[in-house]
Amino acid sequence: MKRLVTLSLLAPMLVSCGGDETSAPPAAAAPSTLAATSVQPLPDQWAVTGTAIPYSTTTSPFATFDFKGGTAYPAKAAVSIGTVSVPVGATEAFVPIRINRVTPNTVIVRVMTRNGSGTLAGVEGSHFQKVATTVFFRPGDPLEQTVRIPLLRMDAGRQFDLILPEGAVGAGVINSSARITAVVGAKPTVAKTAGFRPARTFAPTGTLAYRLDPATVKWSDAGAADAWRTRLSHGRTQPANGESGLYLDPVLHPTALPPFAIENNEVVIRSQQLASPILHDNKYWYHGAAMLTGQRMPSTQLQYGQYEWEAMMPNRRGGWPALWLLPTSGAWPPEIDVYEGFGYSAGWNFSRNISGNIHGGASGKRTFTALMQVNAANAYGLSGFDTSYHKYAVDISPDYITWFVDGKETYQTVNPFKGITWYPLMNVAVKHTGDYVGGTSEMRVRSFATWKVPG
Repeated sequence: MKRLVTLSLLAPMLVSCGGDETSAPPAAAAPSTLAATSVQPLPDQWAVTGTAIPYSTTTSPFATFDFKGGTAYPAKAAVSIGTVSVPVGATEAFVPIRINRVTPNTVIVRVMTRNGSGTLAGVEGSHFQKVATTVFFRPGDPLEQTVRIPLLRMDAGRQFDLILPEGAVGAGVINSSARITAVVGAKPTVAKTAGFRPARTFAPTGTLAYRLDPATVKWSDAGAADAWRTRLSHGRTQPANGESGLYLDPVLHPTALPPFAIENNEVVIRSQQLASPILHDNKYWYHGAAMLTGQRMPSTQLQYGQYEWEAMMPNRRGGWPALWLLPTSGAWPPEIDVYEGFGYSAGWNFSRNISGNIHGGASGKRTFTALMQVNAANAYGLSGFDTSYHKYAVDISPDYITWFVDGKETYQTVNPFKGITWYPLMNVAVKHTGDYVGGTSEMRVRSFATWKVPG
């Protein structure tokens, strides 16, 4: 689990859950900077047309893109809002939200209205109704859609704004605000909604290959065909990743609280403040982390298919819970993150934030990420991830990787990783200074299943 560079939630985080701890982490960079070193432009026709591209393998705009063995990723889109003039007295405005090219990953754009300025400032409740909504562009979608704003009393020259209060997830930003103005003789604005793929609902298409049974689950340091492994392939610490927790095993570290337990027919994965520090690799460790991996369990491994966990997340500050995938052979990257909770970041809210990502590259060097990190309460009406059980799923197909929470599609990216067999990991890491206390420190896994689709 090579979790690398961290940035504030006010800017996208670039992190990684897997890899060789001896590899030096890359320098911090914005996603667009990373992408610029590793992507190739799409053909011009995909960058300039607004035609919808069907969700199929035969017409994908990325079908001929050279992913260079999982080290290259298509150029990401950038978002803009269009300035709009509406007729005096209009009762609605349709404001265009655009991306400048077909996107290789879901773009999530939260928009909201803002009062105007000056003597003819439009005011919420008097001249327009407040709008706060989320817009999605998925791979293959048209390049423009509109947001409807109800208008109340727009006299000549009256104006207000539509803004991106949080930037855009999965894309750059060309402009983050645009003005809506009432102009004598202006033409009515027109809605654009056709051609967009609706969100998918999670449904396994593969053959069930593994289902976690808390009554019979096993774990060990080495792992086995019928036992989860309690460590990463390279060891039990990740100092290059800034982690402060030692990955514990109940046999190897009997002085600590059990890192794993079966309670109420669920698997508990426990991080902790160690009552007594543990000496490991000539260093004392004061925090305990916990991990279960399917590295030695072929029944949990797949090239294409679906994974789904049902779990309740911890919320202790400094905790770093994750559900993720690594390749069964070869060096990190690649990596697929199904869920991550960045408890070491002051801006992370365990109750409402979710994150998913892919990391591309080779031989310990990451060349791109495709991060989704979003307030799920705003975007999907989902919350309470640290107080109730939720389902986290990923569907890996030859062309796309798609994420789901509670059966709702939350994210999608083209699949740059061809022919890779993955194994699952579930863990609570610790990245913290001082006492690791307060809140909950356990990931509680109610269920986990693997469905395989023939490659």
